[in-house]
Amino acid sequence: MRRGLYPGTFDPLTLGHLDIIRRATRMVDELIVGVAISAGKSPLFSLEERCQLAEEEIAVIADPSCKVLVQTFDGLLVHYAREIDAQLLVRGLRAVSDFEYEFQMVGMNSQLAPDLETVFLMSDIRYQPIASRLVKEIARLGGDVTAFVSPKVAEALEAKFAI
Repeated sequence: MRRGLYPGTFDPLTLGHLDIIRRATRMVDELIVGVAISAGKSPLFSLEERCQLAEEEIAVIADPSCKVLVQTFDGLLVHYAREIDAQLLVRGLRAVSDFEYEFQMVGMNSQLAPDLETVFLMSDIRYQPIASRLVKEIARLGGDVTAFVSPKVAEALEAKFAI
């Protein structure tokens, strides 16, 4: 069985994230969406909220031939990948700046875990400008985020900012 890991904070889960998840399910038998605890980033949504939103959204888009699980993790990514026996690390790329950061990360990860392959999926052109931090800022200022997130996530953002 080929197991993949798509890690992230998912604060909030965007349409870009969902696109990468949907496409990654075609590459593996099982995909773990690893929701990073990331306390240092001071996420808007609690860990439980991020996991719940991810589970609800993934249920709608997942390929039935691939089992998709949402799990939380903390600490070094390669340790978690080994813990769950992932062979493939899935990362999404939107722009050159993403590539530069991810290129460094894959170099370090390959030194720490040479058996863990990293696959980069380019964002669909429709989702390239979407970034979670920008979505939160738009929502905080009362803007319309429905082009960037699912209706459930938009509703959750509205509730967070009491719009």
